[in-house]
Amino acid sequence: MFSPPPPVEKFFMPPEWSPHAACWMGFPCRAEAFGDEADMQNTRLTFAAIARCISQFEKVNMLVRPQDVTVARDLLAGVATIIEMPLDDSWLRDSGPSFVKNAAGEVGGVSWQFNAWGNKYSPYNKDDEVAVNVLNHLNMRCFAAPLIMEGGSFSVDGEGTLLTTEQCLLHTNRNPQLSQSQIEQLLKEYLGVRKVIWLAGDKRDTETDGHIDEVACFIAPGVVLAMTEAGDDMLEENISRLRATKDANGRQLQVITLPRPQVYENGEYLLASYINFYFANGGIVMPSFGVEEDAHAK
Repeated sequence: MFSPPPPVEKFFMPPEWSPHAACWMGFPCRAEAFGDEADMQNTRLTFAAIARCISQFEKVNMLVRPQDVTVARDLLAGVATIIEMPLDDSWLRDSGPSFVKNAAGEVGGVSWQFNAWGNKYSPYNKDDEVAVNVLNHLNMRCFAAPLIMEGGSFSVDGEGTLLTTEQCLLHTNRNPQLSQSQIEQLLKEYLGVRKVIWLAGDKRDTETDGHIDEVACFIAPGVVLAMTEAGDDMLEENISRLRATKDANGRQLQVITLPRPQVYENGEYLLASYINFYFANGGIVMPSFGVEEDAHAK
């Protein structure tokens, strides 16, 4: 069941640097993604370390499958609030609600349809229900959108402008029945934006099909952080479009570039990015890879 979009003149999605009541995370659980028992334990330790970092700045709520609660409590004691919820996977930026608010301070959430990044993993029915379950847990209004997409596929400035990529939102594994203009209209209606800036994407990213959170993000109104890599024509196209575009308020965008980190494991190239850092209340939690680009990114 879809619900009408939030009134455009009343509800909008704030930017990531707005104050947070809490950070929402999911406890790792998909063996297909994280490997055998030893790999899963290492992944859970890493998630716990990230939660510990974020908890220095704001409250952390961790969604955990009922069968994993005992393990989660051992790892997250004093760090996160454990909330039992059915899960297929652990990527709340993608499957969780996109929170919107109005001028009166009322907060609600948009629930997108979720199909595991274009049917790349199965099952995903529990994750498709996570946004609604979180909003019910919070007793918040839920605006269910008729659009298959993920929270990591767009970035907003909170002042009417949204960034996304053609590679992801126009991919045939998401919404083949919708045109670009129809998708753009739904983004405007459900997120309260007035302008959508379409970037090309990232040809190396076949996992999320060019999520914007790996490519570019707003870091302030009118200011975009964007990834570059020597000789990569698609990333160069992203930069060209950003520099040629104005935001919803007519400002020429300031573009700050960051090189893609060159990460290898056992001789294999690993896709990595600094763009998907986390804005916490009064701090930044960023990925690092033990490479020379880390210092510059920091």
